[in-house]
Amino acid sequence: MERSVTIDLPVEQVAKVVKRHLVYHPASSSSSLIPPHPSRKQRQQRKQQQKQKKEQKLKQQQQEQKKQQPTYNTHHLLPGGSILDEIYKWTAQVESKQQKRNRTQSISLPAHREPTIDVSLQSLKQPGGFRRHYVLSKAAKQGKKPPNFVTSSFVEFLCLYGHFGGENLSDAESSSSDSSSDSYHSSEDDNGAGASSEDDSIPEGETMPLLSRSRPGQTLQGKATPGKAMFLLLKSFVTTGIMFLPKAFYNGGLLFSIFAITAWALISLWSFLLLVQTRLVVPASFGDMGGVLYGSRMRVAVLVAITLSQIGFVCAYMIFVAENLQSLVLTFSKCRLTIPMHLLILAQSFAFIPLAMIRKIQRLSVFALIADVFIVIGLIYLFYYDLKELFTIGMVQVEMWNPLHYPLFLGTAAFTFEGIGLVIPITESMKDPKKFPRVLTRALTVITCLFITMGALSYMTFGENVQTIILLNLPSKDPMVSSIQTLYSLAICLSIPLQLFPAIRIMENGLFTTKSGKNNAIVKWQKNVFRVFVVFLCAGIGIIGSKDKLDKFVALIGALFCIPLCFVFPPLFHLKALELPPTRRIANFALILFGIIW
Repeated sequence: MERSVTIDLPVEQVAKVVKRHLVYHPASSSSSLIPPHPSRKQRQQRKQQQKQKKEQKLKQQQQEQKKQQPTYNTHHLLPGGSILDEIYKWTAQVESKQQKRNRTQSISLPAHREPTIDVSLQSLKQPGGFRRHYVLSKAAKQGKKPPNFVTSSFVEFLCLYGHFGGENLSDAESSSSDSSSDSYHSSEDDNGAGASSEDDSIPEGETMPLLSRSRPGQTLQGKATPGKAMFLLLKSFVTTGIMFLPKAFYNGGLLFSIFAITAWALISLWSFLLLVQTRLVVPASFGDMGGVLYGSRMRVAVLVAITLSQIGFVCAYMIFVAENLQSLVLTFSKCRLTIPMHLLILAQSFAFIPLAMIRKIQRLSVFALIADVFIVIGLIYLFYYDLKELFTIGMVQVEMWNPLHYPLFLGTAAFTFEGIGLVIPITESMKDPKKFPRVLTRALTVITCLFITMGALSYMTFGENVQTIILLNLPSKDPMVSSIQTLYSLAICLSIPLQLFPAIRIMENGLFTTKSGKNNAIVKWQKNVFRVFVVFLCAGIGIIGSKDKLDKFVALIGALFCIPLCFVFPPLFHLKALELPPTRRIANFALILFGIIW
């Protein structure tokens, strides 16, 4: 008994096979249907139908239906050849459906994927990646809820500097993906829902990526909890400025400084909340808020203030490092060797040039992590030394108010509390931005207590002999002190490129019309030369500032650049963006006047 063999083929494949055996008219250059020759009776009927006006509409509908049907041609022009018309018609219909299907498959539509846990090699390579992966795996095996990490990675905090002031400062050159690899992204934000770029195309073959790469300008959905946001705020405000506070307490006096720094924290909190409220009405970056509310000149003014403040921080940090290095050289050489300040500052610029060439801020994560660890070590040791001296020797003579130098305290306080550039990025990173005001209030409360404790303890320990950099008051012959000074100086050196990154990116966006030099060597080298120039410019300003006392230089930066960012622009934007009662308008004008006077 013979067995029948059946082969299941797709309809499209069957149509292709059948089409090979069909005969088409050799002179047919179009795909129009050639009907068989009509008879005499049919011709007479058609003539009669043309004369009847009532049947004209019916004939037009029939012609439209024929146009919608897939056309085909046949070699059999005789009336008997129409026996095979159904085969030709079926083949044409299958091909027409296949062409429509290919068209729909060629359109790139936005793909909505649910977030999944991706334990990739890149995430393991990040600082703390192996430990984080181990904790997650252990919790999964035990059936427990995964722990809520303060940050998913250290890079999460570092990326905030890539959106300093809410600006998109990511460099197009840092993106390794071409336009062809971005075809999976929906361009809803740019061109409307479901629109796709003309230059985007879906890569074919086995090298096609399963997951899309992130674009430089793509905004990720916030996922930070209130605890994470508070931790990010603490990391943002507790920087090198805390080392200048003991000298600031001497300039203002103990009692005056405590009340003044508390009032400064409250005013800063008020200003930050005004900026957050304005952003709810004008969802834009710090600079774009000014552009929307007051025009392009205001946007330029905000960006200039941000740039100059960041450059001022870098210059102050370079002087800070130079003074610490000079003290270390004197200690190790037993006061036999003295290196001038300008040489120490200039030497730093050669170390910062390679770091300034980094265009992807995530690559600075290791340096920033080491810097934060060294800063924490320095603060812990300084607290320990102050408490030990106060318990063993006691408090030295201090002044409650210094009428001669108290303005220097206000400038240093503005320098220390300057963190408004990270308010908008941290707000955007939160899952529920409405909870940010409460988080910001708690964070500034903790920060204010920390600043008051550090400034008051060190001032009560050293009195009028307190140095601008409190680390220089520690006994230089102690090996532990030398280690702390070395680590803290190294920490500042590693954090300087992070402070310089927003300023360089803002200036590059304003000076270069071609944003990316990835495919243009001339533009890339122009940017490299510009970055070298910026580093040497900071060194030159630092050399000039080092000729006078560092506390005056820090107070000058805080008064000129930090106060407008904190006390002038936010209430100015708030007045224009919201309808306010007269009392609140008067309060905003008072805050603006306070910022202008100081």
